[in-house]
Amino acid sequence: MEYRKLGHSGLKVPVLSFGTGTFGGVNEFFKKWGKTGVKEATEMVSHCLDAGVTLFDTADIYSDGASEEILGKALNGRREKALISTKATFSVGAGPNDKGSSRYHLLQACEASLRRLGTDYIDIYFMHGFDALTPVEETLKVLDNLIQSGKVRYIGCSNFSGWHLMKSLSVSEKYGWSRYVVYQGYYSLIGRDYEEELMPLGIDQEVGLMVWSPLGWGRLTGKIRRGEPLPEGRIKFGGALGGPSVDDEFLYHVVDVIDEIAKETGKTVAQIALNWLLQRPTVANIVIGARNEEQLKENLGAAGWALTKAQMDRLDAATERKPVYPYWHQHDFSERNPSPVPRF
Repeated sequence: MEYRKLGHSGLKVPVLSFGTGTFGGVNEFFKKWGKTGVKEATEMVSHCLDAGVTLFDTADIYSDGASEEILGKALNGRREKALISTKATFSVGAGPNDKGSSRYHLLQACEASLRRLGTDYIDIYFMHGFDALTPVEETLKVLDNLIQSGKVRYIGCSNFSGWHLMKSLSVSEKYGWSRYVVYQGYYSLIGRDYEEELMPLGIDQEVGLMVWSPLGWGRLTGKIRRGEPLPEGRIKFGGALGGPSVDDEFLYHVVDVIDEIAKETGKTVAQIALNWLLQRPTVANIVIGARNEEQLKENLGAAGWALTKAQMDRLDAATERKPVYPYWHQHDFSERNPSPVPRF
């Protein structure tokens, strides 16, 4: 397993982490992701640790906290061998303060996550979304307090706009508080918006990327193809709800190109999609998910090899889309405002 430095920090993480959104399945939304229980989760965690996948990602809202509970039980007796990332901000109750990134909510949310995980510290604590109603200073101060107390090791943010992240970094710098070292965001061959604003920011400010949904909400598994019915699985049962829409013909074209490269490399569609991400700027880690051991083993096969430059270029060309303003305009001034990735 390859390990990379996590942004502007001294922490090294494996290039693949295991996402536990499939653990629990205790409500209608998360049932569509998976219903992994403690026994199967423990086995999958063991396979991950054996493969060097030592980082496990969860969140307090995943299956109403059941994901954290199951992960904690699966790691019982081997917590020191693992890194845990979890998240707060989104609603966990009906009360007015059961959401957001206020001091009140974050202190409660962190303690609740620690209890469910059965641990006394969180390695990476993410703000799951930006709370525009809470002063940035309030959020970052309480996060710095949690680090000083030893309950949190590093902090990150997820689903922020570029200005949300940049303002947060400037506030941390101004007051000498701990700063976000990692951004967890959506990025895939069929969803490259991250490249326009957040990737250049990440390069400039040394903010590493943990990629979520690297297979485009399950569309790049190799099972969705032109002229064929949807296979059994997450997409068929509504698991793409809440995700970005993807034009069918665009998806089929991308899969056709991946298929060509799969024949050249002897790898699967999913492995190629993941390996492409591993060669992109700022990417420190990819969060992989799996409903079963077979899917896990396939995803683990994405590391330890590399697509050629020619193959990367073919994938870049096949998946490039015209961005929204002002980015399409900025591309015309690439001589002085170069893109961090090739443009075709």
